[in-house]
Amino acid sequence: MRRTFLIGAVTAGVLCALTPPVSASPVSVSGSSNVVRPDDRRLAYEGHWGRTATSATTVNSGSRLRLRFTGGTLRALFDVSSITVPAQIYVSVDGGPKRLYAVDRDDLDIALPGRGTHTAEISVKDVFSRANRWTPPLETGVVLTGLRLDEGARLLPQHLPPGPRLAFYGDSVTQGVMALCEVNTSDCADGTAAYPTLVADDLHASLTQVGFGRQGVLQTGNGGVPAAGDACGWNYADSRADSDRRADVIVVNQGTNDTAYGTEEFRAAYRAYLDRLRSAAPHARILALRPFNGAHADDIATVVRELADPHAEFVDTTGWISPEDGDFNGTVHPNAQGHRKVADRLASLIKSKEH
Repeated sequence: MRRTFLIGAVTAGVLCALTPPVSASPVSVSGSSNVVRPDDRRLAYEGHWGRTATSATTVNSGSRLRLRFTGGTLRALFDVSSITVPAQIYVSVDGGPKRLYAVDRDDLDIALPGRGTHTAEISVKDVFSRANRWTPPLETGVVLTGLRLDEGARLLPQHLPPGPRLAFYGDSVTQGVMALCEVNTSDCADGTAAYPTLVADDLHASLTQVGFGRQGVLQTGNGGVPAAGDACGWNYADSRADSDRRADVIVVNQGTNDTAYGTEEFRAAYRAYLDRLRSAAPHARILALRPFNGAHADDIATVVRELADPHAEFVDTTGWISPEDGDFNGTVHPNAQGHRKVADRLASLIKSKEH
C-alpha cells in the first residue's frame, strides 16, 4: 500500500548474529527508474533495523539513517498498511534544522534547497510504546521501503560517524518517554532528546539506542515486547538483529521496572543479561548504570562486582539528576534538562577511559 504526502522545503549495532546488508543498485518502484533499495550499502543506518531487499524496519526511538546523494529532490517511501499509531520522525537536510513529521503516509517528498550534492538524516523521534511494536503486523514503527531520487541522480557512499561505537539498552527512560512534557504520548516523547543520542552526538559516535517502555530484565515491556533478556538479539519478533561485535561501549540502564521482583531473582536475571551482552561483544566496555530512581542499585553493584569482568563497571548515578532540581517530568522520567545532565556525565566518563 503506497500513498503520497509532501514535506516542504528544508531551510538552511546491536549486540546480541551478523547478517550484512546486500549491495544494491537503484531499482524500479512505483513507476520510477531511480529508486534505491533499503539494503543498499551506501546507506548508513544506526540502531536496530531489520533490513531486507524490500524494507528496513525499526521499532526504536533514536534509530537513524544518513545518506548522501545528488539531484534536486528526495522521496522517502514507507509501508504504513498495518500502522495504527504513526511513528514520529525528524528530517534534516544539509545539516539544517530538524523538521517533524508523522509517518502516516507512504511517500515523503523532501524538497531541497536546489540541485547539487546533499546530505540528509532521518531520525526516529518516537515509536509509541503502548502500541504493538514487536509482533508483525506492527501497529507502530518505521518501515522504509525505498528512496526515490531524481532521474539521473546518484546515491553516494555515506559513512558512520568517526567516533566510538556506542550501544544503549534500557527502558522508557532510554527511549525518551516524557522527555518533552508530562504525558505518555508520542508528542511528549523524544528519543533524540534522550541521553543516548546526546552522548553519541557529543562524542561523534555511531549509536544503537534500544529503549522499551515498561521493560526490565524480568518485566515484559509495553507493546508486546519481551523482557530484556528475551528481546536481546532481536529487532522485533522473528527479525534477528545484526550484531555489532565491534561495539566499544555498552550502556545498560535496567532495573527501574523490576521493583516487584526480589533480590535473588533479579540478580540472577541481571547477571544472565550481562553475560549475553558480553558474549556478543567480547571486547566492549560495559557500563551498568544505577537506575535514576535507585531501584535494585545494590543488586546491580553486587552482580558487577561478582562478575569480576575488568571491562565492566557499575556506574553510581546518585545525585546526577533530582526532582528538586526540576530534572523530571513526573516521578520517573527525566525531562530534556535531566537527559542533558545525564549525557554530560556519561560523555565525560566515556572520554576519561579512552586514553
